Amino acid sequence: MTMSEGFGPFDGAKIAILRGDKVLTLLRDDRPDIPYPNHWDLPGGGREGNETPFETVARELFEELSLKIEPAHVIYQVEEQGHTDPNSKVYFFVARWEALTDAAIRLGDEGQAWGWMPLEDFVRRDDAVISLRQRLERYILWRDRN
Repeated sequence: MTMSEGFGPFDGAKIAILRGDKVLTLLRDDRPDIPYPNHWDLPGGGREGNETPFETVARELFEELSLKIEPAHVIYQVEEQGHTDPNSKVYFFVARWEALTDAAIRLGDEGQAWGWMPLEDFVRRDDAVISLRQRLERYILWRDRN
């Protein structure tokens, strides 16, 4: 299956962009009306229209950090059960992007800051979105087996 066909209903998609041993993270806004305020997050969000999972995550990445990603960067993709609704589906991508420069990254309208964090640190942080910590842990297990 390609990244542009064969997908049923899903709610959204997130992406972990890796450069070396670090992951690109976003610090969520500190507002009481959003889930996980003031927590470290990964780029991505909700599906719009008939987007594919990759189209969703690529659009969100551009909106949040002004980055245009190519499918060739993706090294891992999985469909998972949604965190808040067990009947929903979400997609999680991991991409390796060694040539990505800090100068190319610009924070959009959401979030307080962005930064590179060691992958192992993100999965251990109490102030990182728990479902993303768990998804990254599953990716690490997969990576170590392959």
